[in-house]
Amino acid sequence: MDAVNSFTNPKSLAVIGASNTPGKIGAAIVNNLLKSGYKGKIYPINPKEKEISGIRCYATVADVPGDIEMAIFSIPARKTLETAEECGKKGVKNLVVITAGFKEIGRAGAGLEKELMSVCSQYGMRVLGPNVVGFIDTHTPINATFLKGFPPKGEIAFISQSGAILASILDWSQSAGIGYSKIYSLGNKADLSEVDFIAEAAADPNTKVILCYIEDVSHGPEFLKVVGEATRKKPVIILKSGTSQSGALAASSHTGALAGSDLAYKTAFQRCGVLRVSSMSELFDLAISFVNQPAPKGDRVAIITNSGGPGIIATDKVEAHALQMARFSRETIEELRSYLPAEAGIYNPVDVLGDAKADRFRFAFEKVFKDENVDSVVLLLCPVAVTEPLETAQALVEFNRLHPEKTVMAAYMGGKSLADGAALLSSSGIPCFPMPETAVAAVAGMTAYRRMRDRAVTEVRNADIKPDLKTVKANFYDVKRDNRLALLGSEAAEVIAAYGIAAAPTILSQNPDEAAATADLLGYPVVLKIASPKIMHKTDVGGVISGLQSPEEVKHAYVNIIENVHRYLPRVVPYGIEVQKMVPQGIELILGMTRDVQFGPLIGFGLGGIYVNLIKDVSFKLAQGLTSDEIADMITETKAYSLMKGYRGSSPVDIQAVSEAVKRLSVLVTDFPEITEIDINPLFAYGNSIAAIDVKITLS
Repeated sequence: MDAVNSFTNPKSLAVIGASNTPGKIGAAIVNNLLKSGYKGKIYPINPKEKEISGIRCYATVADVPGDIEMAIFSIPARKTLETAEECGKKGVKNLVVITAGFKEIGRAGAGLEKELMSVCSQYGMRVLGPNVVGFIDTHTPINATFLKGFPPKGEIAFISQSGAILASILDWSQSAGIGYSKIYSLGNKADLSEVDFIAEAAADPNTKVILCYIEDVSHGPEFLKVVGEATRKKPVIILKSGTSQSGALAASSHTGALAGSDLAYKTAFQRCGVLRVSSMSELFDLAISFVNQPAPKGDRVAIITNSGGPGIIATDKVEAHALQMARFSRETIEELRSYLPAEAGIYNPVDVLGDAKADRFRFAFEKVFKDENVDSVVLLLCPVAVTEPLETAQALVEFNRLHPEKTVMAAYMGGKSLADGAALLSSSGIPCFPMPETAVAAVAGMTAYRRMRDRAVTEVRNADIKPDLKTVKANFYDVKRDNRLALLGSEAAEVIAAYGIAAAPTILSQNPDEAAATADLLGYPVVLKIASPKIMHKTDVGGVISGLQSPEEVKHAYVNIIENVHRYLPRVVPYGIEVQKMVPQGIELILGMTRDVQFGPLIGFGLGGIYVNLIKDVSFKLAQGLTSDEIADMITETKAYSLMKGYRGSSPVDIQAVSEAVKRLSVLVTDFPEITEIDINPLFAYGNSIAAIDVKITLS
């Protein structure tokens, strides 16, 4: 983190490509540094100039008499390699490469970027960029960007992968009066990334909340570790773009098909406590709320309004966000009844009616704020002829100060007539929104963060898992020697059984007599299944016959299956036919894994059977570091859980056995990173056990 910390407060810096020409990026950077009040040494570098903005200019960094801690590049991409070499020899620690023309333009640019990073690595220089607009720290102060304006001091750190979005937000923020502690443009993230700057902002005493706009994550495991630690200290709110399913790679398993391109990010963000938003407005609504108000101590929300309609809307949103409408004490209800008009609502929402002036609101505030059953208060104000928006705002500010432990939001639903009151609320630290939905959403976001921060992590104990590693390795060796990626069903069943996941006994046979002998060994009834990694849906080609009760039936079924497959798929040569002991019907579940390129294996669980892709009742969690709480959440957040508990008179199943299977699968896929996909579908669940019926495993 030392390298990142020095970005915020370098003792000296060089602007390579500095200029006297208005409109040039090099000129804007020097002017911004001076206007920001930066106290360190500035060395403009330009062989064609003697002086820039009243500061002596040097031809090269080598000509600078003193040390240079940071260099800012505003030069053509083709000149960056030799310039980086000069900086390395000079002892420069950090580079900010404003220059574009690297991997964002294609293969040639990517090659140049790789060469640049090789030079920087040789000299131990850290790099922000390339293709960035720079960075800002209002507390240093320093403005090392070419953007217009300098934001006021604040407690929001904003990290953006897009320079254009950063520029737009900075311009909007100045008119909105939003202050920042730090602003970073990430660009191509050739070296330093969101992980580095989230960690830096988490340790910064001037930062209260961290905002990010990102398009991807550079280092998944490091992101999980660093951001997981950061969110225990302060909120990290991320707007992640690129959520469409079209970005997902084709998958060969049900689990892989159900895991869309955005699912891994959703799961990873949940794991490390990130608050994810879907719009820029939501991003800053939450930021303003966290800066000005404490996170709610509980889920109980009180609503005070002068109009029934907005109160109903807000109530609906409270329940939609899994919050609770506060239930007032008997004393509060009696006091509200004694003073408010008979037509007023006194139970929550508190409707003080449309003719309410500030005194009536004040009374409601006093009674609701002191009620111990209230964690958050939301004021909704509609403009009518008698409304006193400024005086009502003054009363709300007063009670917010008397009860700083409560979270307070307001929605002033109007325009010009409410402007003075809304401005007073905002300037006094009470977020004021134009509509009730956004006010409740802000409370919900803050409550979600409090839940995450206070959640105790129960780690899974894997010491009791004693896998048969030799069996797994032997199966994988045979598959790779055979130049296959997919295991046969019998091989896959052996692999999961080696990790203690119960599977229906399955044995491969090569001819009808061998199949009959195997059936005698397993015991009747049995099911026969075609064995071929090239056939995904065996029943579609007549490759499965069940309920066989004798050796003769087994032999006859063997021949029929071979003929069926030859008729439908004449070019496929099967490995034989698998004989499986038939087990009783249970609740059909699916348990599987697909591997994400950034965050590693994702475990999926839900309703199984032939309609799994239609119903899509599957929950996903990261396998690495999977906790007992996450396994419980994974199961309970599916519709399958209702069946597992016992539905409409049916007997409950062994949920503990299912949980244990999830845990054991997570250990298997963590131990063997060459596994890319697993499907156990169906996984039958019974009253006191489970059994895996069809198992598919694909290797990389």
